[in-house]
Amino acid sequence: MARRPLVLGHRGASAAAPENTLAAFARAREMGADGVELDVRRTADDVLVVHHDAATEGLGVLRTVPFADVRANRPDIPTLDEALEVCRGLLVNTEVKCLPWEPDPDPDGAVVHATLEAIARTGTNAVLSSFDLNAVDRSRQYAPAVETGWLTSRQDVVAAAAIASDHGHAWLNPDARAALRAGTDGIAAAHDAGLRISVWTVDDVDDARALAGAGADILITDTPDRLIGALFG
Repeated sequence: MARRPLVLGHRGASAAAPENTLAAFARAREMGADGVELDVRRTADDVLVVHHDAATEGLGVLRTVPFADVRANRPDIPTLDEALEVCRGLLVNTEVKCLPWEPDPDPDGAVVHATLEAIARTGTNAVLSSFDLNAVDRSRQYAPAVETGWLTSRQDVVAAAAIASDHGHAWLNPDARAALRAGTDGIAAAHDAGLRISVWTVDDVDDARALAGAGADILITDTPDRLIGALFG
């Protein structure tokens, strides 16, 4: 293998600890991961928290719940600042969850802006990513020095890379199936367009080997220890 892709824990080492928790992020570090991926949402009083879904059992949509109630009822849900502190020294793919059809969109860019402020405040080595292209575009406007990545699902890698490149983003984050279909030629075309490729979610060792061989720059996985052992052990 000519070079080593980075391995990031998907929502932390989420096969070994509850996803998007401080424990999962700490486990990813212990396993030797280069970084983690995590998800950002906000509460009713605009506290940024780390949680994948818009709603959580027993509380409902996080956007409608004050942070004090979240902390009292779900102490396992960290704030973004808490998560970034635990991840200090790691690369953090910080995904802003704000799609327009979800119950917590970000029409004015407030969540993106607050996320960038948290990244700056904690000195985190971060890539801000989102499925919402408008969100990553806003990130470049607010903080051009922070690298940005457009998340895609089931989209052609070469076509998506052309769009991401036109918008000035550094990363394209395709799903594993799309990246495998793209193969070496498709990933090389994305590289030629100035993009680096961060693939989610890669838990199959054979897929990981194929993607590493095809030139993927980052593999995001629930099992960083397993991938690191298989690829570099």
